[in-house]
Amino acid sequence: EVQLVESGGGLVQPGGSLRLSCAASGFTFGSYDMSWVRQAPGKGPEWVSAINSGGGSTYYADSVKGRFTISRDNAKNTLYLQMNSLKPEDTAVYYCAASLTLPMRSPIWGQGTQVTVSS
Repeated sequence: EVQLVESGGGLVQPGGSLRLSCAASGFTFGSYDMSWVRQAPGKGPEWVSAINSGGGSTYYADSVKGRFTISRDNAKNTLYLQMNSLKPEDTAVYYCAASLTLPMRSPIWGQGTQVTVSS
């Protein structure tokens, strides 16, 4: 079964950090480009970051550049998002997605993990 499972979300104070993980199974993870997309309450999806299949190229939305770091471990079939200096406006459900190309086309989606930034 093709599957992406996110974890690592939670409640954190402004200025804090979280690391999200996305575990892949059922497909050749190392052949896919990976992305993180978030959706805040009452808003549409927002692309956050992406990394190519080999991990050598990374991309960030301006809203998270300098604060978030995307990485992957192809040996462990896992994608990560290190989030530092978190702000209340980072509150959202975070989804990972796998696609054979960037920009994404017909991606495989995870179920999402909630990140809440609040004091």
